[in-house]
Amino acid sequence: MATKIRLKRIGRRNRPFYRLIVIDSRKRRDGAAIEEIGWYNPIDKDHSYEIKSDRLLHWLEQGAIASNAAKKLMKREGLSLRWHLMQQGVDGKEIEKEMKKWELNRDEVLALRKAKEDEKVANKKKKAESSDEIPSEEKPVEDSSDEVASEEKPVEDSSDEVASEEEPKEKESSDVTGEEE
Repeated sequence: MATKIRLKRIGRRNRPFYRLIVIDSRKRRDGAAIEEIGWYNPIDKDHSYEIKSDRLLHWLEQGAIASNAAKKLMKREGLSLRWHLMQQGVDGKEIEKEMKKWELNRDEVLALRKAKEDEKVANKKKKAESSDEIPSEEKPVEDSSDEVASEEKPVEDSSDEVASEEEPKEKESSDVTGEEE
């Protein structure tokens, strides 16, 4: 039987919640599952999830194929690296060593993400505070731009006057031709 590891949607409208399941590939999305091996909450700020890693690895050994969404969850948990190392035939001790390295690296990455997020929040607060002060400073700047615009308008008006002077001359010449009729 061809099995897949995929998400089964539960929860109400506009509030999705998923179970990570092993299912026959021919069944519909929300069909009867062979086994539930975890859950995923996309609504939560941290996108919380829980996976029974031993059961997931068991089903991968049995030939189950993970969907794209399941692969993403496996990457977040580090199971895709573990599975990759298992497929290469690496010893259990080496796998544990590599997983510890991955976990340390993962902690650093999460700390950097948190720092960037805090920095963005601080920048937004600074912009919000400075935007309250800027309107009083911007008004004089806008006045000077209005003066520049008013200086440009007479130049445009003079070109319009030149064009309007040419038009009557053309009309005069057409009046001459009109008299001959």
